[in-house]
Amino acid sequence: MIAYLHRHPWSLNSVLMLVIVLMVVASAMFGQVSLAPADVLSGLFGGADEGTNIIVRELRLPRILLGLLVGASLGYSGAALQGLLRNPLADPGVVGVTSTASLGAVIAIYLGLSAISPLAVPVMAMSGALLATFLLMALAARDASVLSLILAGIGISSLATAGIALVMNFTPNPISLQDMILWMLGSLENRTFTDLMLATPFIMLGWLIMLGVGQGLNALSLGEEAAHSLGVDLGRLRWRIVIGTALSVGAAVSVCGAVGFVGLVVPHFVRALIGYEPRRILLPSALIGAILLTFADILTRLPVGHGQLRLGVVMAVIGAPVFIYIIFKTRESMR
Repeated sequence: MIAYLHRHPWSLNSVLMLVIVLMVVASAMFGQVSLAPADVLSGLFGGADEGTNIIVRELRLPRILLGLLVGASLGYSGAALQGLLRNPLADPGVVGVTSTASLGAVIAIYLGLSAISPLAVPVMAMSGALLATFLLMALAARDASVLSLILAGIGISSLATAGIALVMNFTPNPISLQDMILWMLGSLENRTFTDLMLATPFIMLGWLIMLGVGQGLNALSLGEEAAHSLGVDLGRLRWRIVIGTALSVGAAVSVCGAVGFVGLVVPHFVRALIGYEPRRILLPSALIGAILLTFADILTRLPVGHGQLRLGVVMAVIGAPVFIYIIFKTRESMR
């Protein structure tokens, strides 16, 4: 089966699209109120009773669509960054976008802006992500090498993390502090079409910027000198991936909070199925990222004591063991 997928990677994409359809149906059915597939279909087109229509169209549909967009953004960006940096440990957090978006959200909660408008937190988070992009461009403008990009991203991320700790330290209201912590744990609950409309243009723009980078990543896998000799503009390739990642991941984080491990783990799983060619793993990484995040979101709806599972926690529980297993298998294969 693995050998067949190596020769026919589009077969994997077809299977993954079918799985996405099944996951969407399952996500629409599962929740505090369970629905049958016929009820979901009727509610989607407004043909069910009023309660079912509201549940499907206003509560679950925007949540599902956001989950697909966020998961696809994280998976695609992770695969692109790992190909660009030629580092299997790279993920969207390496450019500092996740931390700065979280800082913007925390500041919005600290200032009480979230009580004024429900859009305050995602707007501030998006502003933080865009600020990280501009800082990254300024810090690495003269020397857009891989090393300078990594160092600039680490610096931005460390500064944003320190800012988050400082804001939380000076928060006098324990309720606001709890809101900050819960937001940083990630969730797709109670997301609306307003959140979807806010994030989607930036996510799509990020995808558009990164469209067609696969050929350059293939050349870069041979080394920078070989890529340059093949006519690849390495500086342009780096900035396309970095800016595209910043826009798409920043928009994703702004509406669902910080969610880790998707961009880190998914590309490794894809490589195990269809090989190591960077161009071939981009689309499957986006599709599996969408599936994984949708599955994790379904798990957050499971009743657990008096609390509720958060999306970031579920992804860490899923992603960390998988990543450890991948490292173990990689070491075994290299012996």
